[in-house]
Amino acid sequence: MQLEERDSAGWAMKALREAGGSLVSEFAGLDETALRHRPAEDELSLKEIAAHLRDAEELALRQLTVASEEPDKRLPVWDIDVLPFERDYRNVDLEGVLSEVRNLRSQTTMLLWMLRDWDWRREVTHPYRGQITIEMIARELAQHDLEHLWQVRRLKQALAEAADDGDDRR
Repeated sequence: MQLEERDSAGWAMKALREAGGSLVSEFAGLDETALRHRPAEDELSLKEIAAHLRDAEELALRQLTVASEEPDKRLPVWDIDVLPFERDYRNVDLEGVLSEVRNLRSQTTMLLWMLRDWDWRREVTHPYRGQITIEMIARELAQHDLEHLWQVRRLKQALAEAADDGDDRR
């Protein structure tokens, strides 16, 4: 798919595919200690980031489904910031979570591929933000992926540097 300069929907689809795939692959080969390490008490571990991605994808898919099938209905929302505690992100099965992320992303992209150009601009009511479009939901999900991709890479780099420092001391 070649993107035109003003092809916002095309950019969103490309970003969802590429960033989503990159994100899932970033978790490969990490041990439980690395997955559970929090850089600071108020920051998420890699495992918690994976679970957060699953829940954000699930919410976006629900919103996109409502927006495409029942545009007069208000979009579903939930407080994604309390879910790490409610759903015990630190103790989830990472492989199961990543499988769910892949499955949900597949459903999201299939839904988006089926939309016509004008569907992307269809307005729906968000309970807190007012009128938004399907395109806005898709672009924000892609941006969310990119933000967490960089977060995961920075955290992995910090873990690698800490491991190297430990090896140098021996």
